[in-house]
Amino acid sequence: MDKVKWGVLGTAGIAMGCTIPGMVQAENCELYAISGRNPEKVNEFKNKFGFVKAYSDYDSLLQDEEVCAIYIPLPNQLHYEWVMKAIEAGKHVLCEKPLAPTAKQVAELFEAARRKGVILMEAFAYLHSPYIDALKQEIDNQTFGEISYIMSAFMTSSYNKTNIRMQKSCYGGATYDLGCYCTSMILRMLEREPITVQGVAEYSDEQVDLFTSVIMNFGNGVRASFNCGMNFEKEMYRRYDQLYIHGSKGYIKSDTEFNEEGELSYTLCVDGKEEIKTVSVLQNYRLEVEQLGRCIINKEQPHISEEFSSMNARTLDRVLSEIGYPIHIK
Repeated sequence: MDKVKWGVLGTAGIAMGCTIPGMVQAENCELYAISGRNPEKVNEFKNKFGFVKAYSDYDSLLQDEEVCAIYIPLPNQLHYEWVMKAIEAGKHVLCEKPLAPTAKQVAELFEAARRKGVILMEAFAYLHSPYIDALKQEIDNQTFGEISYIMSAFMTSSYNKTNIRMQKSCYGGATYDLGCYCTSMILRMLEREPITVQGVAEYSDEQVDLFTSVIMNFGNGVRASFNCGMNFEKEMYRRYDQLYIHGSKGYIKSDTEFNEEGELSYTLCVDGKEEIKTVSVLQNYRLEVEQLGRCIINKEQPHISEEFSSMNARTLDRVLSEIGYPIHIK
């Protein structure tokens, strides 16, 4: 089987705990190069996962002609800069969400990718899950009637002030870190943008949103809402994920976590009768890496398309504007 040589730009926790383990499992992936600004941490990654090359700066990795695709798990404020540099270096790119702080910057990145003839995909691993496909199929088949309401929630523990999620300069806060999952879930199910967006938020002293609540109207009697927050006790990490979809004949309920794997279940109710449905799901990060690999090797279309990422970015722009999260980007 043909394999894509990957370089990883950064040694973030999501790379260590989620994406690189998925890359190890991916059948069309070769872990080729790792880079970071802490040599000890870079060597730790190299030894743990078996990278061929290790670099102590990002530019050196981008200059390596053997590297075909780049995975970027850097903090939010660095996404635009290093995605653009990777594109200009002629690399295909998988970048963690949010792809960029604003819809304008997202559009600029995709335009650059088209100009250079490379693939750019935003890393919403959970959207590659057959579990999500099963939910969408229920909607498309109108199994429980016509959709009128979707509710999504993603809550986690709070963090110390030193955490990048709590820093305005890093584009921290609940909406960027968690709300983007909720908006992407709602948009994936409905496949269109909201007509109106209303929201409120509670802010920290550092001016990042700790808790955000949003309602959206999609027209024709279809509404959605989501809550996201980093407000559980920080002493022990906790999270809460929930999805509810109401239709004219029933509903779907799910407490499955974003990016969960294994035997996953949801409750389908039709005409008052509940049924538990189960879907077998591989490691989500493996699925997204393999899919981008097939885009490179077999010319598949990215599952997380430019159209979808742009739609989600525009929706997040509206949410952030509505809750008064100031963004100062030219």
